[in-house]
Amino acid sequence: MDLSLNETQQMLRNTAKDFFTSECPETHVREMETDNEGYNKQLWEKIVNQGWLGIPFPEKYGGFGLSFLEFCILLEEAGRVLLPEPLFGAVLLGGMPIFVSGNEKQKEELLPKVISGESIITLAFHEEDDLISPLSIQTNATLDNNVYKLNGTKMFVPNANIADLLLVTARTGNNDEDISLFIIPSSSEGITISPLSTISSDKQFVINLDNVQIPSSNLIGTKDSAWKTIETIFDMAAVGKSCEMLGAGEKVLEGTVEYAKTRTQFGRPIGTFGEIQRHCSEMATLVEGTRFVIYEAAWKLSNNQDASKEVSMAKAWTSDSHTKVCAIAHQVHGGIGFTKEHWIQLYSRRAKAAEIAYGDANFHRNKLASLLKL
Repeated sequence: MDLSLNETQQMLRNTAKDFFTSECPETHVREMETDNEGYNKQLWEKIVNQGWLGIPFPEKYGGFGLSFLEFCILLEEAGRVLLPEPLFGAVLLGGMPIFVSGNEKQKEELLPKVISGESIITLAFHEEDDLISPLSIQTNATLDNNVYKLNGTKMFVPNANIADLLLVTARTGNNDEDISLFIIPSSSEGITISPLSTISSDKQFVINLDNVQIPSSNLIGTKDSAWKTIETIFDMAAVGKSCEMLGAGEKVLEGTVEYAKTRTQFGRPIGTFGEIQRHCSEMATLVEGTRFVIYEAAWKLSNNQDASKEVSMAKAWTSDSHTKVCAIAHQVHGGIGFTKEHWIQLYSRRAKAAEIAYGDANFHRNKLASLLKL
């Protein structure tokens, strides 16, 4: 397995790095923390115009015809600058479930809108217990005269405030995995969307569904079959979120090394002290080790190979390593790193959120143990 980048992938990385560095400075990240919508429409339009939302989708739907691996490269660079715009969610949580399980009519109708930025779709899966399990789905959907009626509450739904369409999981049968996936306009009667306060200041919401009615044609895939779709999407999302953490970790490492070179104590840079050097070398080891385990999983997913073990190894390792990188960076920076004015806290707060997204380290270690029959 060759994990080095080819010419197209390297060009994508360089272009994305230059673009995000220029268009998404720290000031933008701070502004979007308190912005009601949480993203800048002008910057979002620029991202859409780059064609990046179409990277993993076929050309016949308006995409680039590349793969999930190339999209991971993009997410790494987005993670480096803490991009607030919904690049991750629009593609992996919105377009990808439709591409994986939608019928051809749904793909032809919805994927070009996702790729062009005309439509923003998000996934409403989690409920009150926040478990990644079909047993956690208590929202129910009942069918009567070709109309589904949905009732329940969804938690931690990203970007629900700006999404025009929601992908909602609901229980449609009596067996544990009798879960179905529905596409619902966010403006439908009976939907209430309420904001949540989060440590990372991202935009997550509670969605209440009270007798929400949709036609049976809004079912994605077949009835009672959505759990396999969710597992596929969450594998991609776990690796995608790991890529964002990788990019963020690289930035934290670079910034910490630069600080160690310029911060003086006792008449010399603190980077000359052995303990600071040990801290920086440990951070570098964690970041580089993260890269290879993530991209092995991304490569296997992109080549339609069974990547269950690799995904869990990547997310478990990255959840632990990235939070540790941020913690070590705080030690090197000392008290200044804990102030709101300093940039480090932007990364450490988001690290705590990313750590548990799509399964924390314990979840994925337990899953890996089960896969290995330990």
